[in-house]
Amino acid sequence: MSKLLDGKRIVIMGVANKRSIAWGCAQSLMDNGAEVILTYQNDRLKRQLDRIVPEGTTMIQCDVSEDENVEKTFNEIHEKFGNIDGVIHAIAYADKKTLEGGVIDVEKDGYNLAQDVSAYSFISVSRYASRIMNPSGSIATLTYMGSTRAIPSYNMMGVAKAALEANVRYIATDLGPKKIRVNAISAGAIKTLAVTGIKNHGDLLRESEARTVDGESVDTVQVGNVATFLMSDLSTGVTGDLIYADKGVHLLA
Repeated sequence: MSKLLDGKRIVIMGVANKRSIAWGCAQSLMDNGAEVILTYQNDRLKRQLDRIVPEGTTMIQCDVSEDENVEKTFNEIHEKFGNIDGVIHAIAYADKKTLEGGVIDVEKDGYNLAQDVSAYSFISVSRYASRIMNPSGSIATLTYMGSTRAIPSYNMMGVAKAALEANVRYIATDLGPKKIRVNAISAGAIKTLAVTGIKNHGDLLRESEARTVDGESVDTVQVGNVATFLMSDLSTGVTGDLIYADKGVHLLA
């Protein structure tokens, strides 16, 4: 029986461990027939991936802090495997001091770092990925509703996610003539490595779960299933959009 993503080659950027949303995306994509290529930032993260990924999974290093690294990564992918059909960008970062303080106290270096890794990297990834992407390709990123609401303790990351979502809209317009669609998934609060870096993250997780329509938090595979839809040909009419995968939390906030 054919699967939804048979014949699709998808790059997933940002898998940190088995609890990360990016890993939920990878699991769903692989279950639906995709050939998955994972990127990792450094050797420490690669060792973590070695423990969870199926044997034979392709992994390529990519530190998105420099455009040259991103360009090199996608050139390497193209040389080894040919064109790709999609990319999932699940990368965000702010230093501890910046995350713990309010936006009013954010210093310039912390602001620039958060924007660079969390928002600008999506521009860089989209630029170089689109050059080796088949028509009807798809690019998706991960965001959170702290981009449009002042979520307690989310602070500077909310500002960076707002920039990321604006990037999605403009890049969707830029890449539309190439038949490449660009979207964002606004995932609910899930206990990932990224969330545990947020001050009072336990309160955030409990409040989010209480506001779901069924009283249960969304999980990483459920978010991954939305990513599978966006990577598939079923979503060819969807671009420049934001799809919520939070079990309705955004309805009640």
